[in-house]
Formats: sequence, C-alpha cells, structure tokens
Amino acid sequence: MFGVTHSPTAAPNASGDAAGLEARVGHYYTLDGSYQVGREKVREYARAVQDYHPAHWEPEAAAALGYSGLVAPMTFTSIPAMAANRELFESVIVGYDTYVQTEQVFEQHRPIVAGDQLVTDAELSGVRKVAGRELITVTNTMTDAAGEKVHTMHTTVVGVTADEVDPELSSAVRKVMMHDVNIFSHDETADRYVKTVRPDGEIRTADDANRPSGARSFDELSVGDELPLHNARLSRGDLVNYSGVAGDANPIHWDEKSARLAGLPDVIAHGMLTMGLGAAFVSAWSGDPGAATRYSVRLSQTVPVSASEGGDIEFSGRIKSLDPETRTGVVIVVAKSGGRKVFGLATMNIRFS
Repeated sequence: MFGVTHSPTAAPNASGDAAGLEARVGHYYTLDGSYQVGREKVREYARAVQDYHPAHWEPEAAAALGYSGLVAPMTFTSIPAMAANRELFESVIVGYDTYVQTEQVFEQHRPIVAGDQLVTDAELSGVRKVAGRELITVTNTMTDAAGEKVHTMHTTVVGVTADEVDPELSSAVRKVMMHDVNIFSHDETADRYVKTVRPDGEIRTADDANRPSGARSFDELSVGDELPLHNARLSRGDLVNYSGVAGDANPIHWDEKSARLAGLPDVIAHGMLTMGLGAAFVSAWSGDPGAATRYSVRLSQTVPVSASEGGDIEFSGRIKSLDPETRTGVVIVVAKSGGRKVFGLATMNIRFS
C-alpha cells in the first residue's frame, strides 16, 4: 500500500481531472547526488523483510554466488525510489488526498550489491482512467557509477479525492507525522508548474546474462511444481521497523486513528513489505536472490496488523512456465492473509542454472 495524505490544491487535476494530469505525463528529473548502497543497510533491509538468504548477510556466501558484495534484496530499490518520488507527489501529481498502490513491477537488469552508487530518476510515465478512477504510473530508473541501468521500477497508484476520505484525516496526520516530513507542501497555483522531460539519448542497460546463475538446476524443474508453503508473521513492531528502514512515513502503517480515518479496518502492512516478504520466499526456494530478473505484483487486499493479534501472510507458489532455450522460468507467487488473496496476481522471472 502506498498512501500519502495531501491537502487539496488548485492544480489542473485538483478535482481528479485526469486530462489535466495527462498533460504532465513525461515529467522527469534526476535526484541530486547518488545513493551509496551500504553493507549494513542491505542487512537492515533484509531483516525488515524477513529475508535471511546468506547472500544478504555474509560476504563469503555472496562471493560464492559470484557477487562482489552483499546482494541487496530485489525490493531494496524502493528506498532510493521513495526519496526520488517525493517531488513528484508534492508538486507534479497533485490534487488528490491520498494514493493507494495497486501494482508494482521490479526489473532487475543486474543485482545491486553493497558498494554500488545509484543515481535515481523519476518520471510520471502514465495516466489512465479505469472504472472512473485515475491510475497513475511512476517509473524510476537506477543507474550505477558506470552509467549503466541496473534496475527499473514501475509503481502504479490510484488517486483518491477529498470526498472519499474522512475530512479529519489531514488534521490527524499532521499531529503524528515525523518532525521533518511535510507532505502538505504543494504548489497551490498551476502557473508555477514547469514541465521537464527526459533528455534524448539511450541509457546502456547492464547485462547479467553471462554471470552463471546460482539458482537451482533447470533440469530438475517441471511446469506445475509447487513451492513449499511459508508463513510470515507480522507485528506492529515489524511495521514500525519497516517504516524507518524504508523511509515510509505514512502513519496508516502504525497509527490506528489515521488508518481508520483513511477508511481502513486497522493499521495495515506496507504493500512494499508484503512484496519484500514474497521475494524473500521465492529466493529462499530458488537459491540465488540475484537470479530473479522481473517481479510483478498486483495488489488486491490489505493486510491488517492488530496490536493484540498481529498479522499473518501465507505464501505459496508454483512454476507457471519454463524456457529450455534460456533456462529461465516464471513462478506464480500467492499470498493470503485471513483467507483473502493479498496479491491479485504476482509473478517472478528467474534464471536457473
């Protein structure tokens, strides 16, 4: 779930006008400076998503799989992307009171490792209207010190307008937000907006195809094979920890009043957290977290985490397809909580050995 509460503005789409926002599609900028991927941050994030694959923790285990440093979990890039997207949701994609994440795609062109320096950009890449709601897609591209594209993220959210949330929400959120986070600082006049677009020129994409995969052998797999069930347990402490590690300041993940005013049954787990748990589940089975090349998730339900009972997610999966020529496959990932499907559809593409 991606949700940031905003105050209404006088921007072109202040009343949920998709046509006004469509004129801003293509808006692009690069975040100043680079993000240094630190060894301890990799471990910190892996702990937050309950991913205990040795390649995230032990340099020797990562080296045995052919990596120069600890391997970052596939959803780790949500951290620099969160920082990069802040300007988009403060001054470009405005006029909504909150956003609900619906889809996420991670494209791993090569695994990110400790020591990488990532330059992250942000682009409003699409707006479309479905069943009367605006679906907004933001694309982040991460390039390394060599100027090669190593990771691409596509995040799709639904814009929610003022008449769909409790009017007390804005006031409640202001009282509990972190001291240096101000999610209400939006341009309030349309004439301040200046569109900037991606400069011409191709970006080289990193090619990891020649690195031997450390995943399980392709020859031992068959379409329809099932992954062993795995149960992930979440507490309020896990949600607070993930909020801090990932930089997600949204109080719907830790403050009951904000969650209920937003129309939720209780505090809920972050969508990115549930996806991180799912990626950990698959990499534990495959044997090599860097062997995944694409992870696509469509969210269908939230995961409430009560103060007294916590929350549980049951993960399962099966092999959907296999390609003998490339020794790759697609795994369907299923997540359920309280008998409801958390993922409407989730797939992961993997390079097998």
